[in-house]
Amino acid sequence: MSKIRLGVMGGTFDPIHFGHLVAASEAASAFDLDKVLFVPTGEPWQKQEITSSAHRVEMTRLAIAGNSLFDISTIDVDRSGPTYTVDTLRDIHTAYPAADVFFITGADSISQIDTWKDSEQIWPLANFVGVTRPGHSLEVPKSARGEVSLLEIPALAISSTDIRARVKAGKPIDYLLPNAVIDYIHAKHLYQGTK
Repeated sequence: MSKIRLGVMGGTFDPIHFGHLVAASEAASAFDLDKVLFVPTGEPWQKQEITSSAHRVEMTRLAIAGNSLFDISTIDVDRSGPTYTVDTLRDIHTAYPAADVFFITGADSISQIDTWKDSEQIWPLANFVGVTRPGHSLEVPKSARGEVSLLEIPALAISSTDIRARVKAGKPIDYLLPNAVIDYIHAKHLYQGTK
């Protein structure tokens, strides 16, 4: 049986936006991926205030609906305690033992990988794809013992932080994220005040 080529895109997705979706699509094309799993973070150890996992999972489901290449995994949300990439990748290997895994994340995150929990154990678990805006470079950590690739994504100028600020300020967020996610944000009154 041949291995499937599985993209794994983790993130808080608070909210998920077109930058995430374009990055996943571009990585799928560039690395001939069979599927891209979106893995919303459970309790990110580096971020304090985030929207509930139930809302972030639902926004992710809405954003990827209709794209047969994309799927969602709640392994990080279902696991108790802080979310660490090493645990995510181990769980992915358990769930998909016949997969060649491509972990898709921001190039800035890859350059900080040495600060991650059990970072030395991460390299054998995946090929790493650092996505970045055009004109930015990827600093590959000296500890890298695996495949690390850089992929430029024009839509990465969009940021979840900016979207949350725009909602709070009453500014439009049209064309930054899928309409279904915009409708959900408004229906659930997300990002309109303090958490």
